[in-house]
Amino acid sequence: MPELIQEPETPVQSPAVSPKKLSRRNMLLTLGIALNAVAGALFAVPVVGYVFGPARRKEMKKELAWITLGPMTQFPVGETRLATYRNPFVRAWDGDTGNIPCWVRRISSDKLQVFAINCAHLGCPVRWYAQSGLFLCPCHGGAYYADGSRASGPPPRGLFEYDYKIEGGELWIKAGQVPTLASPPSQACNNQPKRCSCA
Repeated sequence: MPELIQEPETPVQSPAVSPKKLSRRNMLLTLGIALNAVAGALFAVPVVGYVFGPARRKEMKKELAWITLGPMTQFPVGETRLATYRNPFVRAWDGDTGNIPCWVRRISSDKLQVFAINCAHLGCPVRWYAQSGLFLCPCHGGAYYADGSRASGPPPRGLFEYDYKIEGGELWIKAGQVPTLASPPSQACNNQPKRCSCA
């Protein structure tokens, strides 16, 4: 029998696809661009917030609501009482720190003074002592007269005052403002001899 001699098959060569090799330089370049893009995005967030912040603050000023401290009957004429209100800008996690105390001094039936509890020196809470007629700061010995003007100690000025109004038999204060050294001091010093440097 004749043997069939088969010729060895030659494999059909398809066009060779060479795998694209990623060089170390290209890999590091890609990684560097990606990291710079992430860093740029993280840097852009506060910058955008800063740029658009004033527009947001204008929206907040509309929300600076007058907040009630309660009926006027809670504040007898001739007395200074501690009152609290809820900060209008609280977050859910603020808890009790969202309750802000203030001192209310009722001079007559329709004239009051509402003082922030913070000392004008470093912000420690001042206490009212009716026996001496003074607000005293326990931190550094600051003292204020009953009208909020500076009496002695390191505070550079009088106590901070809130704007107030009386509507429907209730006392309302403009609580959206935060007292700072840029805030006007107690107006009580205006008509007094210069015994204090709070003006």
